[in-house]
Amino acid sequence: PSRGPVPDAADPSADLLPRLRAGDERAFEALFRAEFARLVASATWILKEQAEAEEVVQDVLLELWRHRERLVPGTSLPAYLHRAVRNRALNRVRHDRVVEKTLPHVAPPSPAPAADQRALSADLAQRLEHCVGRLPERCREVFELSRVHQLRYAEIAGSMGIALKTVEAQMGKAIRFLR
Repeated sequence: PSRGPVPDAADPSADLLPRLRAGDERAFEALFRAEFARLVASATWILKEQAEAEEVVQDVLLELWRHRERLVPGTSLPAYLHRAVRNRALNRVRHDRVVEKTLPHVAPPSPAPAADQRALSADLAQRLEHCVGRLPERCREVFELSRVHQLRYAEIAGSMGIALKTVEAQMGKAIRFLR
């Protein structure tokens, strides 16, 4: 009578699978020590960078540990890990290619404003503040609630006890005046 899959004599990690599924940390450590160097070498061949390869292998091993109870009995752990590392490394290569292709299309960060630009901005802010102060009281209050406190029109209408259309009209009036 058969008692399940026969462990592969060529696979020294075959006895680790049931122990891993049961949460045996020593089994995981043994698997880690036995396979880590080979997996890193395989990932390094694909990624051309050892640090990145080590990161990929660690991610795969961590996922294995997190989902250990899902491992199918009879699975060859070295084959499973090699395939998972290969796939993860190839995904990383694909991702890097996408990033390289899109990089020229991404706008470079804008340089810090020059001193004269900051002075102009400060002058403009001062003028705007002066003009807002000249708005009629209700119009100014609606404008400040919208632009300074960043409330939505419905929130402004509710807090001031006025209709939404009144808020819209007051904002329109304020913007026309400020222009």
